[in-house]
Amino acid sequence: MAQLESIANNISSCFACALSKSRTNTVPGQGSSKAKIMFVGEGPGFNEDQKGRPFVGQAGHFLDDLLASIELSREDVFITNLVKCRPPNNRDPYPDEIKACSPFLDAQIQSIKPLVVIPLGRHALNRWFPGETIGKVRAQERFIDDTYVLPLYHPAAGLHNGGLRSTIYSDFQKLKTFLGSLETTNELSEENPSLSKATEDGEQLNLF
Repeated sequence: MAQLESIANNISSCFACALSKSRTNTVPGQGSSKAKIMFVGEGPGFNEDQKGRPFVGQAGHFLDDLLASIELSREDVFITNLVKCRPPNNRDPYPDEIKACSPFLDAQIQSIKPLVVIPLGRHALNRWFPGETIGKVRAQERFIDDTYVLPLYHPAAGLHNGGLRSTIYSDFQKLKTFLGSLETTNELSEENPSLSKATEDGEQLNLF
């Protein structure tokens, strides 16, 4: 936790891009320092900018419901964004702003070492899956840089398009299944070093 706090302090004193000029508060992230799951959204909105915490608006309430549907809470995961300051008028973050914040996200991933990183929505998706679309690769895991990455729709998508809500809930159930399979694999790896080596080499768990 001390390492995450140090990263948060560095974020609060960052002026590497124009977003620092219009922010009320930086929004480094929130959750467990030992989280198995890290959610990565796009950027803070108005409520997040005011409170300095991620996903506290309507999309955040929906995310809470989604976590509860798989028997998790905010205390069990870590939630952050590509950029740690609110883009004006909630516009999309610019590439140079994402680039400026990238070392902070890298440091958070390195500190927490989650089993799974969950990019939420198309902007977060593009960090790991450039050129892909969220509708095409959602709920499909890949092994990237020693971490499983499993993209999902952003909760806001379910607010804007009610028809996606059931799909988003279903994808969270797939996440639950995937986590259970990873835990089983880790338990077996202790008894079977060759299985552990295969996982380290990036073999996929074809669960869906």
